This record gives sequence, C-alpha cells and structure tokens, in this order.
Amino acid sequence: METVSMAKTSAQPETLTPSLLEQLREQSQALRARGEAARKPMEEAIKDIDRILWRTFRWLDEAMGHLEVIRPRVNHVFHLGNVLSIERPAFDRGFVSFRRRSLVGLEVLEHVELFYRMEGDKPVVLRLNPGASHSLEERLRSSTLPYQYQTEQDERRVVRYGLFHVQPHISASVRFEADYSRQIVQVTLRNVDRFESVSLEFGPDKLTEAALEDLVKLILGDPNAFLRRAPLALIRGRRDDPPAEAAS
Repeated sequence: METVSMAKTSAQPETLTPSLLEQLREQSQALRARGEAARKPMEEAIKDIDRILWRTFRWLDEAMGHLEVIRPRVNHVFHLGNVLSIERPAFDRGFVSFRRRSLVGLEVLEHVELFYRMEGDKPVVLRLNPGASHSLEERLRSSTLPYQYQTEQDERRVVRYGLFHVQPHISASVRFEADYSRQIVQVTLRNVDRFESVSLEFGPDKLTEAALEDLVKLILGDPNAFLRRAPLALIRGRRDDPPAEAAS
C-alpha cells in the first residue's frame, strides 16, 4: 500500500493593525507633545513681559514719590493752538496703578499706568467771539484743562463774547500696555510734553531702567531721548483754534 505524505503548511499570522482608538491616542499624544513644546517658549515670553511690567511699576512708583517731595519745574511749554500757553508748570503729584488679567493659566499684568499733574502759575482768562467758542471748548475738553465758561453781553443783551476762565492744571499720563501675542509693550504718552497723545511700541528688552530714566527726564523737560527709543505707533494732534484775546 502506497503511503502518501501530506506536507503540512503553517498558516501565516495576520498583520495586526492598530485599533481606531489606538490611532486616535497616538495622534492626540503627538499633537499634545508638539503643543506643549510650543507653549514653553510662549509662556517664558509672557513671564518675561510680566516681570518687566512689574519692574516698571516699582521703579516709577518710587520715582513719583521723590518728585512729589521735590516738586520740580517742568521745562516744557504747553501750547493749546495759538490760544494759550502754559510755561514751565510745577510737578504737583503723581501715582502709578496696574491691572491684572488671566492668560493661558497665568496671572499677569495687563497694563501699568502712571498719572501725574502739573500746575501753572496763574489762571488764564480768554475772550472769544461766540462763533469760535465751541471750537475752543472742544479743545479744552480734549486737553483736560479745567475751565468755566460764561458769556459777555452788551446793553441790548446780545452775546458779544464768550469768556473762558482756564485753570492751568495739566493732567498727564503714561500707559504701558502689554500685547502678549505680539510680544511688545505699547507705551502711550498723553500731555507729557505737549497737549497730544503719542504711542510707541517697545520690544520687552528695550524697556530697560535706562529707558525709564529717559522717560522721567522727558517728563521734566530734558531732551526727548525716550521718544527715539522705539518706533512711533500713533500720534494724535489737534486742530489749531482761532486767536483769542486775553481778558483783563
């Protein structure tokens, strides 16, 4: 009897493919790792800007305390068009404030703001024709100068002039606002060396103690080195007003 040998064939194992859940797990882990790697530099940049703003707050807070005691003359002339000028007002008082915000799980400073006031020597009285009074009133409001307005009538009760009694109290401010996404600090000066708003954009590394020193020098009327330290972002001027008479 013939024996027939049968060759045994072994079955090939099936290729194991990851389940859908495993694929999703791998993809999410890879994306999470990339996101964490990208967040680390961003968080460090945010912390750097926050530290710089805190340093700015402490430095200016001390400087304002000294200036309130000294009350120096400010070597600027503040012109409101061709209507009035306030020459070399005295530094009166100032303070620094800040505001916090939450960002990517961090508690950071949103902005630091310096407010201060200067005082001129004596009130100013201006006499304008009624048609020009409205324009001057807008300018005075914009400048923040305190004023009172009254009309001057003739014997027939016809309004001939508008009288402005202007107090030479100049309110000024400097605001340091962090733009964490762009990694810059926008510095906006209002009524610092003129009746005008000027905005500059600083890289955080440029907002040094030397820059703050230049800012205080600008406030006191020294050369404007601070304005040359950063690109100009915005300047808001004001229109010229019609001439006014100084009332006796």
